[in-house]
Amino acid sequence: MSVGIDEISFYTSNYFLDLRTLAQAQETDPDKYYVGIGQEKMGMAAPDEDIVTMAANAAMPLVETVGSDRIGTMLFATETGIDQSKAAGVYVHRLLGLQPNCRVVELKQACYSATAALQMACALVARQPESKVLVVASDVARYDLGTPGEATQGCGAVAMMITANPRLVEIDPEVGSYTEDVMDFWRPNYRSTALVDGKYSTKIYLKSLKRAWEHFREASPLAFGDFSHFCYHLPFGRMAQKAHQHLAKLNKSPLGSEQLERQIEDSLLYNRAIGNSYTASMYIGLASLLENGRQDLTGRRIGFFSYGSGCVAEFFSGRVVEGYERCLHRDAHWRMLEARQEVSHEEYLELYRYPDPRDGDHLEIPHSTTGRFRLAAISHHKREYVVC
Repeated sequence: MSVGIDEISFYTSNYFLDLRTLAQAQETDPDKYYVGIGQEKMGMAAPDEDIVTMAANAAMPLVETVGSDRIGTMLFATETGIDQSKAAGVYVHRLLGLQPNCRVVELKQACYSATAALQMACALVARQPESKVLVVASDVARYDLGTPGEATQGCGAVAMMITANPRLVEIDPEVGSYTEDVMDFWRPNYRSTALVDGKYSTKIYLKSLKRAWEHFREASPLAFGDFSHFCYHLPFGRMAQKAHQHLAKLNKSPLGSEQLERQIEDSLLYNRAIGNSYTASMYIGLASLLENGRQDLTGRRIGFFSYGSGCVAEFFSGRVVEGYERCLHRDAHWRMLEARQEVSHEEYLELYRYPDPRDGDHLEIPHSTTGRFRLAAISHHKREYVVC
């Protein structure tokens, strides 16, 4: 019996800022972003959008496929949680109309936690093959204005249904893991924006890739040449390119730079238009690969490298299932991206600075999102979500 990803869907905000606009406001060369970090746009959450509404929007197509009463567990991964106690997934549970016997839990470890959720989900399904586990990852990436991280902001959510005999990707049980206590990126409870040491974080990312890969090779018979494509954690597109070149060099791969680029380029398309989505980024990359691959991926092996600052990293693998094309949401995803509204730099700043009350005052939030779910108000420290 195989276990893995049966269906995948993602969602992002209906507002975006073109990085050419940001470059113009900063009086810098747009190629600093378009070429230097491999990004073109950043998603900006509407005032009535957050990790809950994005998660529900991402998951709804999957719930409509299997039925709300068939899901026994939902695992919600995020590093921009909205409550120190209550799991954001509990709000999503209500919005999606999931059955009362569906367990819900939230996981956190920077950008890695979606992979932890995926592996836990696979273990649950392996134990009870008839079960279906919904994995959702949702985040809003925010950095201080005027910092190097500002151009790598973004937002998005991805949902995956984990089942036995999946229709998209069979996940192999062998993994390679690496953990180290470092301070490359973190966000204390008293801050709404992250702190990051960019150069150090890149160094730790590549170190973790090497160590996780070495551990993977001890556990798995698969070698670098057995993979046709790779999906990496995507804080920005250029990071995946650096990582793949690094991994190829470690393995003394005979492939040229163009061949190596072809192994990852299709996984980068959506990220260029969305920006960083933290826990969701690698799996939105998987959706991009499956939906925009220029060749039939049936039977092809994909290598995954998941990295969460702080840090925990994991390398694992999966095999694409025959007939996967019939289970994708490509047209809906492209319609969503094409329907988004571009904002000016002034409008971007308004969205960035929208009030986030922390004193219990009542705040009615205007209807801005085009999604099916929205945050309608915050009152007495309670978030009020509605179906549009």
